[in-house]
Amino acid sequence: MARPVSPSGFGWLAIVRLGLVQASIGAIVMLATSLLNRVMVVEYGMAAAVPAGLVAVHYAVQLARPVWGHGSDRGHARTPWIIGGVAVLGGGAMLAVLSLPLGAGQPLLANAMALAGFVLIGGGVGAAGTSLLALLAAGVAPQRRAAAAAVTWIMMVMGIVLSAGVAGALLEPFTWGRLVTVSGGIALAALVLTIAATFRLDRAAPLAPALETETALSLGDALRAVFAEPAARRFTVFVFLSMLAYSMQDLILEPFAGLVFGMSPAQSTSLSAVQHSGVLVGMIVAGVGGSAFGGRMAGELRGWIAAGCVGSALALAGLAVGAGVGPGWPLAGNIAALGFANGVFAVSAIGAMMSLAGAASAAGGRPDTGVRMGVWGAAQGVAFGLGGLAGAVGVDLARHAESDGRAFQTIFAIEAMLFMAAAVMAARMAGGGATINLREAEA
Repeated sequence: MARPVSPSGFGWLAIVRLGLVQASIGAIVMLATSLLNRVMVVEYGMAAAVPAGLVAVHYAVQLARPVWGHGSDRGHARTPWIIGGVAVLGGGAMLAVLSLPLGAGQPLLANAMALAGFVLIGGGVGAAGTSLLALLAAGVAPQRRAAAAAVTWIMMVMGIVLSAGVAGALLEPFTWGRLVTVSGGIALAALVLTIAATFRLDRAAPLAPALETETALSLGDALRAVFAEPAARRFTVFVFLSMLAYSMQDLILEPFAGLVFGMSPAQSTSLSAVQHSGVLVGMIVAGVGGSAFGGRMAGELRGWIAAGCVGSALALAGLAVGAGVGPGWPLAGNIAALGFANGVFAVSAIGAMMSLAGAASAAGGRPDTGVRMGVWGAAQGVAFGLGGLAGAVGVDLARHAESDGRAFQTIFAIEAMLFMAAAVMAARMAGGGATINLREAEA
């Protein structure tokens, strides 16, 4: 028998609780992709390709997101998948930390442990993140989805910033023992916070009735059903293109500031703060604006996506011009504009992802929200892995053939074109045709 549920979906307290889970995930991911990256290269003298390759592995593992999403679809609760994912994520981070001192005497064992650790990190992020997004998609009312995406992603950024600040303060002076203690403390705190935040949260989620029955599609059938829909196929391509463009500048902005503008490490690092401040403002604007209009205007959220893509393309075009001009170009303002447009894009894209998953599952009467979020999460993970690598490798190759400025111009121009292609796709999704009309699906 299906349990009664609130027709209005999650309230703001429940959304904030899920935001705390996102913050916990972000805090542990910071250990793997930022702190361990620096420790491996600087303190342990490893080649930069080692942590870069391990991060790529963690993205590759996330191709299995549809599997974990399907698993949460077949169950009667998603929170065990979230809690289990965070536990695996924390365990993977600790396994990678424990491998570090073995590098000198037992390199094969150290490499095997580090590789296994990052496989677990990718698996934990995929399981927890996919189930969390599926729970949001099922539990948040349509008019709140943009704001819910903004709240959860802002809290994730806050989790990253807070854990980075705490770890930086406690790791001085650096020792391996301190690293184990600090990393373990962050991982344990994240797990405890996740358990507390998700306590009885499934009971408040208005799950589709089909999720409460014995009937369930196999993974293959569920994937075929999703890809049989033109809207789902188009959105998958859109996610890949836009996230590829979004991630290409991650590893090259600071080198760009140093090589072309002659900035010191401290000055170029300050640009990262400028960019993230812009991202947060953009997320807030899109969250408030998308929720204010999204419930009344069909396709409005996709309009925010297109605006974020076009704004990102224009900002990247500005960086391409700045690469030719050099010192004297308003670089900080340009990067702030890029961050703002990226924030608008990111929140509205996640909100649309939740809307498409929730509306399509409800309209089709199938419990496949997790599979849908898994497919799009896998596209995002692959794009992020390829984007960071393509940006860095592209600049290296171009610098051998051209000047530094021309090399960065080429990469920024490619990114801008990818964002414009994504904007065109977003505009087509807003227009109708074979796409899902969310107003009708959610009515």
